[in-house]
Amino acid sequence: MEAITNYFLDEVSLWAPKVFGVIVVVGLFFIITKVLKRVILSTAEKLQLDGSLTILIVRSSSITLAAFGLVTALATVGINVSALVAGLGLTGFALGFALKDTISNLLSGVLILLYQPFIKGDRIKISGYEGFVISIDLRYTELDFEGNKILIPNSKLFTDPITVLQQS
Repeated sequence: MEAITNYFLDEVSLWAPKVFGVIVVVGLFFIITKVLKRVILSTAEKLQLDGSLTILIVRSSSITLAAFGLVTALATVGINVSALVAGLGLTGFALGFALKDTISNLLSGVLILLYQPFIKGDRIKISGYEGFVISIDLRYTELDFEGNKILIPNSKLFTDPITVLQQS
């Protein structure tokens, strides 16, 4: 029984600093994420950015920091994370290739919301489609033409010429 107790105490003394380090690292990344979220929200409010764009930036930065914090915490325990980082890189490449059209629409939506070549209420014409802009989100722009709903992918709006027929 004494041998088991000694073994347990040895293991606890070996792992306690590592577990404490992980708790500290995770706590720091949690605090950094919360602070960064507040900074992004206040900056977006001052710059009057679109709400969808602000949410995208906040979520992207939070996920990135969480992944970086997880890898750092695993390295603190003593796990070799080089293979994990390489795997994440390959996974990111494969997902990027598989989702290239979706990512293209997303990035085009971000740029449209930033540069605002047209806004809600404008009447635009693109590639034979014409209508009033009802909404602009990160994937599609919705037009209304004589009661018909037209969804145009943002990548098309970003690459094809747009005619703004009437500004609101």
